[in-house]
Amino acid sequence: MHRIDPHIVESVLAEVLARTGLDFTGSNPGLAERRINMRISETKSANPEEYCKLLYDSAEEWGQIASLLTINHSLFFRDPLHCYYLSQYILPEIVRTSSAESGSSCRIWSAGCSSGEEPYSISILLKELAKKEKIEIDSQIFATDIDTESIARASVAYYKSEKIENAPFGIIQKYFSQKGEEFCLDPEIKKMVKFSLFDLLDHKSYAPPDSIFGNFDMVLCRNVLIYFDRKYQKIIFNKLYRSLKPNGYLSLGESEIPVEGFRNKFKRVNECCKIYKKIS
Repeated sequence: MHRIDPHIVESVLAEVLARTGLDFTGSNPGLAERRINMRISETKSANPEEYCKLLYDSAEEWGQIASLLTINHSLFFRDPLHCYYLSQYILPEIVRTSSAESGSSCRIWSAGCSSGEEPYSISILLKELAKKEKIEIDSQIFATDIDTESIARASVAYYKSEKIENAPFGIIQKYFSQKGEEFCLDPEIKKMVKFSLFDLLDHKSYAPPDSIFGNFDMVLCRNVLIYFDRKYQKIIFNKLYRSLKPNGYLSLGESEIPVEGFRNKFKRVNECCKIYKKIS
């Protein structure tokens, strides 16, 4: 692995922004350096300077590095304990609260949804809850990502077998049908989720424009903050906080916690996973 001058990393990220509109300038510098090193290796460049020459001479390479900088690793029911806690405690409470409020629907945002595994998992949990309780659940699930290709894949909802390896066998039988080497998600689950492009660092909006006003019962922003430095984490956290309704829930990744300035605005609700309640 090459040690890359920080100015080169900054220059590459600034040029990616200028050429593609994708803003990775707030990314963790170490992560960006590792991704650039991967392209140095894959293009068999002798050093960072040679790779930069290739990069500036090749429109195709800008797409390659931009795609690599976008983190797209996700699975259905990625964290079984987290999913269990949501299904047994958080989602039933959200549904009860929404039902008690006349005309209110259950509003959930998956921020950094990759190719849709997380919001679709939530949709399945809500569908299972509705069957268990023999009720109709009025839900609005919004899912956003910065990567156009990820949103396109999520909308198609065809997945390789490794993407559903954490899903219980009964869930796979109910909600997936095998099409060749891929598994197709049930259309009833697909239509529960509204996908759109959204940059968490966009200064124009604190919530997905499709949601109009935020006011979410729960926001899932799992394993996203770790890819940003502290300055940009604060910007993102401000959006997450503002988008939640009073007493709304925030779900973070296991290596993430509320950043400075927000730690007294959230209360952790359990010891087994990183789920926090907004202090109204």
